[in-house]
Amino acid sequence: MALKMTKEEVSGFVEQVFEQVKGDFTIEDLGEDTMRVRMNVAERHLRPGGTVSGPAMFSLADVSAYFITIAHIGPEPLTVTTNCTIDFMRKPAANTDLIAQVKLLKLGRTLSVTDVLLYSEGTEKPVARASLTYSIPQKTIS
Repeated sequence: MALKMTKEEVSGFVEQVFEQVKGDFTIEDLGEDTMRVRMNVAERHLRPGGTVSGPAMFSLADVSAYFITIAHIGPEPLTVTTNCTIDFMRKPAANTDLIAQVKLLKLGRTLSVTDVLLYSEGTEKPVARASLTYSIPQKTIS
């Protein structure tokens, strides 16, 4: 699966069209069908007790699947989530960034399917696992 955008181009595009997440996520690595994304955890991402909240974890999984999809199809803001299943497996470490290890499983003409494992930085066992499907607008398909 050939990439159409670099990690810098994906980051710039997302910060331009989705200003509400500016500074929240950093693409650390982009391979042919893999990606590593960091959630720059801030106070607003925490639940009582100092661990990252479930909605923030979902946000990281969702945006990571979006990032890898648009890296392959090009800048398309109307690519949208059509399905997500997430398993919260462990309590995240307190006040620690989260890391998403992303794998693009399938890129078709109208859908992409992605698996995402979420880790607290510095830990070996994932805190959550998500499977996401994105709908790709017809006009972007070549």
